[in-house]
Amino acid sequence: MSAEARVAACACGQLRLSFAGAPKRVSVCHCFECQRRTGSVFGVQCRFDHAQLVSKEGASKAYTRRGDSGTAMQFNFCETCGSTVYWEHPALPGSLVVAAGAFADPTLGAPTYSVYEERMHPWVKLDGPDIEHHP
Repeated sequence: MSAEARVAACACGQLRLSFAGAPKRVSVCHCFECQRRTGSVFGVQCRFDHAQLVSKEGASKAYTRRGDSGTAMQFNFCETCGSTVYWEHPALPGSLVVAAGAFADPTLGAPTYSVYEERMHPWVKLDGPDIEHHP
C-alpha cells in the first residue's frame, strides 16, 4: 500500500477497510438521523471512490434507513461491536462513505462541506475558509 493508505476499523477491530490515498471529501452532517446514528450532535464522514478500496476484512451487517432527505441508504456495521463503519449513498454512485472516526487518524483532514446546518446545535462552530455551508 502507498504511504497515504488509510485503514478504517470498528471499535473491536473485526471489520476493517483499507483505502489508497486521501478521501475525495470530508463532510459534516447535522441531520437528525446522523445525530441518532452517531450518538453525537453531528456525523463526520469521508467519501472515497470504490477504486480506492484496497481491502475489506471482517463481517458486517447492513441496515437500510431513510435520511432526513428521504433517501434510503444502506449502513454497514460490525456484527460484534455494532460500530457503523461505512455506507453507500445512492446520489454518489461509485463511492463509499466511511465514518471519519473509524480511521482514528487526526491527519485525515478537516471537513470542507457542512450540510443540514439548520439542525446544527447552536454551540457548534465550523470555521475556516475552505468549508462550504449548506442549510
